[in-house]
Amino acid sequence: MGVRVEISVESINGVRIAARNGADRVELCGALSDGGLTPSLALTELAVRHAGSTEVHPLIRPRPGDFRYDADEVEVMVGDVRALVAAGAHGVVIGALGADGLLDPVCEKLIEAADGRPVTLHRAIDVSSSPRQVLDQAIRMGFKRVLTSGQQRSALDGAPVIKSLVEQADDVIQVMACGGVRAVNVLEVVAATGVSDVHAGARQAVRGAAGGAVSYAGVGVPEGFDHFDTDADGVAALCSVIRG
Repeated sequence: MGVRVEISVESINGVRIAARNGADRVELCGALSDGGLTPSLALTELAVRHAGSTEVHPLIRPRPGDFRYDADEVEVMVGDVRALVAAGAHGVVIGALGADGLLDPVCEKLIEAADGRPVTLHRAIDVSSSPRQVLDQAIRMGFKRVLTSGQQRSALDGAPVIKSLVEQADDVIQVMACGGVRAVNVLEVVAATGVSDVHAGARQAVRGAAGGAVSYAGVGVPEGFDHFDTDADGVAALCSVIRG
């Protein structure tokens, strides 16, 4: 099929799982329960060491919430891009929106800071005022690819929008589908959208050490569990379907 697979991970265990199953890339994040935040420098360095031929692309996002950033946040993001590229990251994942809901010109500063590494536009496009205009901007700015669920929670629900973006991109920029992508539906997603890249965040709840009355369990973790980590079986199944 020639479809590339990216797995969203937040641990070295997740990097190993993605690499073992032949994923093309990992989007390396911290705090996936908050939608993903910038991973630490040490995590990035270690991820690159354990990724083998799988590329490591850290997410650059300084806080949860919207994608409209002030000058201090932009300075932090530029510094993070430079530091993580210097640590060996193969590319970065960024995005910022202006008051008009379109791409903020600060994206150009972030792309410049990536020093020639490929840059992915994250799902800021899904909360933009016009995905088609944002895609045109992304092409002009020099983004390599864009990650989208078609402004819906799932790629299948957003398939018509994703398909229109693939047609608009005309192979000048890669459009990567995300949002509930799993082994059971990935072929349907690819057929409905025409994408050549898919992104999945397969996770499962992990039990932790027994505690007392105070709990530091992760946000959204089911009762009796402690945190989330990459679902090895889910990643293996997804990659098997794509490679099969």
